[in-house]
Amino acid sequence: MQFAVSFRITGILLSIFSLTLLLPVVVATIYGENTSREFIISFLVTAAVGLLLVLTIRSRRELRSGDGFFVTVLFYVALGLFGSLPFVLDGRAHTGFTDAVFESLSGLTTTGATVFTGLDELPRSLLFYRQLLQWFGGMGIIVLAVAILPMLGIGGMQLYRAESPGPVKDSKLTPRIAQTAKALWVIYVTLTAVCALAYRLCGMDTFDAICHAFSTVAIGGFSTHDLSIGYFDSRAIESVAVVFMILSACNFGLHFSVARNRSLLLYWRDPEARTMLLLLLAGCAVVIPLLHLDPALSDSPIMDGLFQVVSMMTTTGFTTADYTSWPPAIPIMLILASFAGGCAGSTAGGMKIVRVMLIYLQGIREVRTLIHPNGIFPIKLGGSPVPQRVVEAVWSFCAVYALSFLGLLAAVSLVSGLDFESAFSAVAACLNNLGPGLGEVAANVQNINAPTKWILIVAMLLGRLEIFTLLVLLTPAFWRR
Repeated sequence: MQFAVSFRITGILLSIFSLTLLLPVVVATIYGENTSREFIISFLVTAAVGLLLVLTIRSRRELRSGDGFFVTVLFYVALGLFGSLPFVLDGRAHTGFTDAVFESLSGLTTTGATVFTGLDELPRSLLFYRQLLQWFGGMGIIVLAVAILPMLGIGGMQLYRAESPGPVKDSKLTPRIAQTAKALWVIYVTLTAVCALAYRLCGMDTFDAICHAFSTVAIGGFSTHDLSIGYFDSRAIESVAVVFMILSACNFGLHFSVARNRSLLLYWRDPEARTMLLLLLAGCAVVIPLLHLDPALSDSPIMDGLFQVVSMMTTTGFTTADYTSWPPAIPIMLILASFAGGCAGSTAGGMKIVRVMLIYLQGIREVRTLIHPNGIFPIKLGGSPVPQRVVEAVWSFCAVYALSFLGLLAAVSLVSGLDFESAFSAVAACLNNLGPGLGEVAANVQNINAPTKWILIVAMLLGRLEIFTLLVLLTPAFWRR
């Protein structure tokens, strides 16, 4: 284990992140808020620690295979701690250390679960900072740093593999990893800008348009209002959100291919994107008729049903209505659907659609093998055979994901005092990086105890880092390398 180079890289990444703490100062100045002091102190502390690590550790060694896991986890933990400083220093947020770390990591992991209430009364600079955390967490600030590290003489491929979501992590859009990171960020920034412009044209003010574009493209779900997207009561705004939630749940490599080949048909030809769209349509086919059966549930069942299905199934977590008051089958189905999440290589959470597809195809193959014992039935995705090693890895991931969920659920049930519905949905919402739950955690998690919040923090990290990145650090063999 290259501890020296790992801590030095973490110092570089912290130094980069510290600059983002100055952006809310600009917002505070524009709106005449007296929150600049908190952000400047947070910037100085974060930058000082980052620079101290960089200047005192002179190691120029390359990261070895596996070191990226340690750097990724170390950085997310460090960023969660330092990112919580503005929440701790600003008394108006009414957050202690646990709540501040929870809010910080909920943003960085794009979970969207919150301990805050009274969002409409909070300073705009603090609200902007929450949204900014989600935006950087969406693509992963580590991928941004991958584009910079080669300039500093430090390879970044190990970081990219550890942080990028999805079952196949060695594929690159361009020959060099730095170019890949830059291509991803160009797409990410472009989507964000277009989304913000669309929100603005549909009636949001500039501040809300930028903030909600951050959390929409990041599939985070944080809002500047307690009523989330429902605050605006605008079908046009909800339509924009639906479009960009779907786009952000698609593989960003697919966006790159569409832009390069200038063909929208590639979205439909991609088996994972096509399956996600079909699943969203199936969800709407169930939810919308159920809302139609009782006119009291919604004055616009088609739009409410469509929005909530897309929001929950892509693990965004925006709301326009109190979906927990709908027939119980709907919120339960939506929580369960969040386990699938979006496409691999997107900003969405969950296990990813491609893994669900491979599990389904493997099940079909087993049935066919039982019928024809001597037959050979290769698993194909998009017409191409899938290597058996990938199928085995998917099975392993899904098994560990399920076991992790059950273990976290047992832990939360033991220490929280929550009823089963609330405990189940809280763990599912955090592990799937979804955000809103059911029962006592439907609106926020402010009233649950500190031990439960720390368990949910672990769940958020497990979900964002896709289980193995974190679990591999708990094995003695990793540290004996």
